[in-house]
Amino acid sequence: MINIAITDLITNLILYIQKLQSWFQLPDGSWELGTIIQNFGSESLISLPQGKVLKVNLESLVPANPDILDGVDDLMQLSYLNEPSVLYNLEYRYNKDVIYTKAGPVLVAINPFKKVLLYGNNYIEAYKSKSLESPHVYAVTDTAMREMIRDEVNQSIIISGESGAGKTETAKIAMQYLATLGGGSGIEYEILKTNPILEAFGNAKTLRNDNSSRFGKLIEIHFSETGKISGARIQTFVQCSEGERSYHIFYQLCAGASNILRENLKLKNADEFRYLRQSNCFTIPGIDDAEHFQVVMDALDIVHVKKEDQDSVFAMLSAVLWLGEISFTDIDSDHHVEPVVDEALINVATLIKCEVEDLKLALSTRKMRVGNDTIVQKLTLVQAIDARDALAKSIYSCLFDWLVEQINKSLAVGKRRTGRSISILDIYGFESFERNSFEQFCINYANERLQQHFNRHLFKLEQEEYIQDGIDWAKVDFEDNQDCLNLFEKKPLGLQSLLDEESTFPNATDLTFANKLKQHLNSNPCFRGERDKAFTVCHYAGEVTYDTTGFLEKNRDLLYLDSIQLLSSCACHLPQAFAASMLAQSEKPVVGALHKSGGADSQKLSVMTKFKGQLFQLMQRLESTTPHFIRCIKPNNFQSPGTYNQGLVLQQLRCCGVLEVVRISRSGFPTRMTHQKFARRYGFLLLDHVASQDPLSVSVAILQQFNILPEMYQVGYTKLFFRTGQIGVLEDTRNHTLHGILRVQSCFRGHQARCHLKELKRGIASLQSFVRGEKTRKEFGVLLKRHRAAISVQKRIRERIYRKRFNILKVASTSIQSVIRGWLVRRCSGDVGLLQFGGRKGNEPEEVLVKSSFLAEMQRRVLRAEASLRFKEEENDILHQRLQQYENRWSEYELKMRSMEEVWQKQMRSLQSSLSIAKKSLAFDDSRRNSDASVNGNDDRESSWESGSNFKSHDINGARSLGAGLSVINRLAEEFEQRSQVFGDDSKFLVEVKSGQVEASLDPDHELRRLKQMFEAWKKDYGARLRETKVILQKLGNEEGSSGEKAKKKWWERRNSTRII
Repeated sequence: MINIAITDLITNLILYIQKLQSWFQLPDGSWELGTIIQNFGSESLISLPQGKVLKVNLESLVPANPDILDGVDDLMQLSYLNEPSVLYNLEYRYNKDVIYTKAGPVLVAINPFKKVLLYGNNYIEAYKSKSLESPHVYAVTDTAMREMIRDEVNQSIIISGESGAGKTETAKIAMQYLATLGGGSGIEYEILKTNPILEAFGNAKTLRNDNSSRFGKLIEIHFSETGKISGARIQTFVQCSEGERSYHIFYQLCAGASNILRENLKLKNADEFRYLRQSNCFTIPGIDDAEHFQVVMDALDIVHVKKEDQDSVFAMLSAVLWLGEISFTDIDSDHHVEPVVDEALINVATLIKCEVEDLKLALSTRKMRVGNDTIVQKLTLVQAIDARDALAKSIYSCLFDWLVEQINKSLAVGKRRTGRSISILDIYGFESFERNSFEQFCINYANERLQQHFNRHLFKLEQEEYIQDGIDWAKVDFEDNQDCLNLFEKKPLGLQSLLDEESTFPNATDLTFANKLKQHLNSNPCFRGERDKAFTVCHYAGEVTYDTTGFLEKNRDLLYLDSIQLLSSCACHLPQAFAASMLAQSEKPVVGALHKSGGADSQKLSVMTKFKGQLFQLMQRLESTTPHFIRCIKPNNFQSPGTYNQGLVLQQLRCCGVLEVVRISRSGFPTRMTHQKFARRYGFLLLDHVASQDPLSVSVAILQQFNILPEMYQVGYTKLFFRTGQIGVLEDTRNHTLHGILRVQSCFRGHQARCHLKELKRGIASLQSFVRGEKTRKEFGVLLKRHRAAISVQKRIRERIYRKRFNILKVASTSIQSVIRGWLVRRCSGDVGLLQFGGRKGNEPEEVLVKSSFLAEMQRRVLRAEASLRFKEEENDILHQRLQQYENRWSEYELKMRSMEEVWQKQMRSLQSSLSIAKKSLAFDDSRRNSDASVNGNDDRESSWESGSNFKSHDINGARSLGAGLSVINRLAEEFEQRSQVFGDDSKFLVEVKSGQVEASLDPDHELRRLKQMFEAWKKDYGARLRETKVILQKLGNEEGSSGEKAKKKWWERRNSTRII
């Protein structure tokens, strides 16, 4: 009954009480999201998703975030930042195929183990234009690109994570984005094509990853001043031995080589070579080795590896495989051996182009110097096998380095180097297997060093910089791996030092090495000795137990001088290059037991020492760049899509320090900038002019103007520190302002350019008009000359054609006439003959009939010929008449013109003579009048008193009339001169047009008729006026004459009367 009551109470509480969600950790370590039903002091009732109700301790519950924060793209946005909330958020996004999540400055990428629709040109353009801002590898790469251009500081993208977490694919995605952004020169295609080559020669299948990198590479991509890729350089690190199966290239070569190549390389199937069948794994599900081999060959062509060099590379690969087939046989009772001269030994000698005996000696003997003497030591079976394997490893390692060198030559920057670069680091991830050997020891040490760089950049340096700049800062504790690095690197009692020291002793074994470690390092908290040859190291990612079997031999990895001399004696250029490279690495002698024991003269440094040196060079390179971190997470160990193992993911998050990164980013100031740089970058945004003030004052004025809250930034001694997202506001304002300035400048420059263009257009149009006018005038002159010449030529040609036709017709007519006349003559002559001699024959009538028909036919023919002749003559007459008409018409025109000119000239001369006569008559009358007046002066004085007044008035009127007549005649004479000049010019022009001397768009005949009509009308009018003038003058003359006669009569009457009186 109590249980029933409790159940009812719980049900009611679930229905009516507000639900509070919390995380509860189950006994297996996984987290479940439960709802708090009721609290009882330090305990609480919670309901789990499966319907279970548990009573748990309140302190064991972890608060959960509200539903609105499910699936946020940045872990910094979570209200409660704890492990179960982070795991749930990542799983929520992973189940929706959203594999990227931000954790402050770090990008978390979960391997989906399948293809997801998050890549391609559309996504690249979206992130390039900032239309997409969700977490992505593209976003990290774009940020690195922009910071490189803005700050002029080299950038690096460090991709880390466990083996199988997707680091190699992430690196290729980042390279694809950079190639698209900085493409254009074609070299970006070559950079992308280096991936198939490096993966084929440097990657292998392991238990946890089908494409595990067995080497480290740093791809340094260089950019020009305009942001375009100008070249690249690839730096590799010491290769580790193969994993579950050997390197991909061996299987690809065996599967994809052509028949001719297989025959030249003496290739067999992959499962027939000893080196490849040790793992009993020859294929990878879903991978076609033959297809990948073709991709590798195409990539070698693209990076400009010559065809003969490719053949040599494949020959070296085949030689490595055949080295594994060489067997040995005992030659004495001391178990000394020598290689068996069989197919394997002969094939190796043929492929590397050396003598069989030299190869046989190099694999079975070792030369040692003792003082000035050289001792030849025979090898046992174990030593010979080690020498054989060491030669194979050295050839392959040198081949890989040579390929990288050739790729770097193809991608060389040279003179285009600008100092700006983005480096992408893709290195083997942390590994932990059931049995971990020397390879895992080196890989995990490298990852420890990378984790130290990560911690140093995000934690140590961050907090140290806050303290040095006087920032109010609450220190955040984080898990440091410095103790683990000290375990590896400390001298003289570190793992590496003890390994190198033990490797120098000839009698040392793996067991003595393990015991020495336990003896000296048991007190270290990161070290724990195990049974037999094992020991355990507490790495940042967890504890790893190593088996020391093979540690000393692999660390020595000795290649005897005999083997190097063998390679240098080969006829093939690649082994010679390998030998020269190995000899160059052995310049520094080694002192100590290793040298005394007659070890390798060729390799003076241990593998661990070389690996450590390369790793330190890598770290120095990364320290000089601004890093961007991508943490790759493996959701399960089975490479199964959609499976999310909370424990595995949580372990990787702890190892990566993601939670600490988020905590320090939330409480810290991830963005910082010096006062000078901040004032120089944003000072122009100030409304007031404060350029004369110091950078700190300018920076504070900028912050105050944009109302940035004091808690969102802090002012240090040398820098300004901003919380996340604050600098973005200033950047947006700066970009908008610069965009406006550029827009105004572009508009003004466009206006200037358009004005200048208009002026140029006007000038060009004027110049073109002048040039075209001059050209047209010249062309018109040429055409006019041609036209006149053509007219003249046509006239002459037509004349010749018609004359020729006429002559032909004339000759033909003459010929026809002669023939007809001859025929008529002959006919008449024939008839006469018949009449004379026909009477002598009896058949005369019949003969006369025949001759008459013949004559009739001939007559018809003659009639037809005469008709044709008449037709031709008529046609000839018509043509002749036309020609005559043209000539007559032309002559008529000429005669008309001449007659008109003559008529005009005669009329002009008659008019001129009439005018001159009129002038002379007027002048004569005037002179006569004056003389009469002088002669009769005395007589007139006598009668002047009688008729003085009348006579005086008469003289005045006569003078006036005479002056008027003279003015009229002068005007008529001037008009005559003008009209004669006009008509003469017009007629002359029309004659020139008619003759073709002048070109004009008018009809000369019509104009001539019109001119003639005008002349006739003017002549008629002028004649009428001239006659009127004559009549007027005659009247005036008659009046004067009559008055004179009357005066004379009166004078004579007075004279006579006087005499009579």
